[in-house]
Amino acid sequence: MTFQGWGWRREDPSQGLAWVPGPEGERGAAVPCKTLATKDPTAVERANLLNMAKLSIKGLIESALSFGRTLDSDYPPLQQFFVVMEHCLKHGLKVRKSFLSYNKTIWGPLELVEKLYPEAEEIGASVRDLPGLKTPLGRARAWLRLALMQKKMADYLRCLIIQRDLLSEFYEYHALMMEEEGAVIVGLLVGLNVIDANLCVKGEDLDSQVGVIDFSMYLKDEEDIGNKERNIQIAAILDQKNYVEELNRQLNSTVSSLHTRVDSLEKSNTKLIEELAIAKNNIIKLQEENHQLRSENKLILMKTQQHLEVTKVDVETELQTYKHSRQGLDEMYNDALRQLRDESQLRQEVENELSVQVSMKHEIELAMKLLEKDIHEKQDTLIGLRQQLEEVKAINIEMYQKLQGSEDGLKEKNEIIARLEEKTNKITTAMKQLEQSDNDLLTQTRMIAMSLVKCAGSDTQDQYKLVKDISF
Repeated sequence: MTFQGWGWRREDPSQGLAWVPGPEGERGAAVPCKTLATKDPTAVERANLLNMAKLSIKGLIESALSFGRTLDSDYPPLQQFFVVMEHCLKHGLKVRKSFLSYNKTIWGPLELVEKLYPEAEEIGASVRDLPGLKTPLGRARAWLRLALMQKKMADYLRCLIIQRDLLSEFYEYHALMMEEEGAVIVGLLVGLNVIDANLCVKGEDLDSQVGVIDFSMYLKDEEDIGNKERNIQIAAILDQKNYVEELNRQLNSTVSSLHTRVDSLEKSNTKLIEELAIAKNNIIKLQEENHQLRSENKLILMKTQQHLEVTKVDVETELQTYKHSRQGLDEMYNDALRQLRDESQLRQEVENELSVQVSMKHEIELAMKLLEKDIHEKQDTLIGLRQQLEEVKAINIEMYQKLQGSEDGLKEKNEIIARLEEKTNKITTAMKQLEQSDNDLLTQTRMIAMSLVKCAGSDTQDQYKLVKDISF
């Protein structure tokens, strides 16, 4: 019995068959295995699974690169890859007995990856949170799909096969994951990192799927290869058509936007033309107003020149009259200076008398200090004398302040003398006020001098009272 169309050949039933992949681009074949019949059946199973994994991974990579898009869940080579990986992980899996039934699932070793690889905790948590998964097999299938999308399936399984002592709890000693074939498959999985997959795991029924390997995808004749090439060409042509349609749609949208922009620019251009005409009219009006203002300005200049000539004549006459009046003012100013000198002499005499009184005050202070030394034992009287001394000092400060006030009065008189040049009509009244102020000042200074003379011959307590009365 022969199967030439499928690539299988069996002539002697007593002989065993082993799957051997063909050269690149050709179909595979099953050859009689007299030599393999003597081998361990588990080794033959491992070799068959390894060859199927090679074909599945190679076909998935080649078809994905030729497809040129992100793969989804409905892509047949991707579905067959997950079926092959499921068979590889199930090989040699130990059967766990429970009270109700036998449990044989690959979720146990995959769940162990979280302890060995900390980055796998996120994928394990997301698998447990999926609402539609009820069986451990469904969780394992979801885990494989998420690991492929993360492009870390090879890293996760590499950490798993290194820890053989932990895998021995789940697999028999002859299992594929415990032998060298598992390391070879993990190395082949690194090539899947070039594939971009977008798989919807949440809405897919992964619990009830039946994992059957479809050998027709790997055993193809020349007609199938030609059909595949034609399908690829048709897909490329459709992609080009879709690209051209999309480009045409974008160009139409840009043309419509440009039309709207041209309309808006035309409207704005008409508005600018109208505004330009209005601005020209305004400029003509402003030019006319400018001519009128210039003519008015010329008339105003003529009038001002005439007015200036008249004012010049008036100013010259006023200067002549001012010169005549200035002579009389100079004579009055000289008289005022003489009177000021007399008053300054009187002020010096008053200052001399005040200096005498100040010296007398110093003598009084010395006498007070001597008295304080004599009555040092009497503390109560000493405090009173100190207070009196401070009051006498305050009176002296007030006397100095009054002297400064008299100096300010003299400064005011100097300012009045300076103003005599401007106030020609009020010179006589100002001179009378100066005479009255000088007389008042002389009487005040004489009274102060008399009071200080009287105070010099009396006791300290009477002196304090008398000086206080004079100050207030």
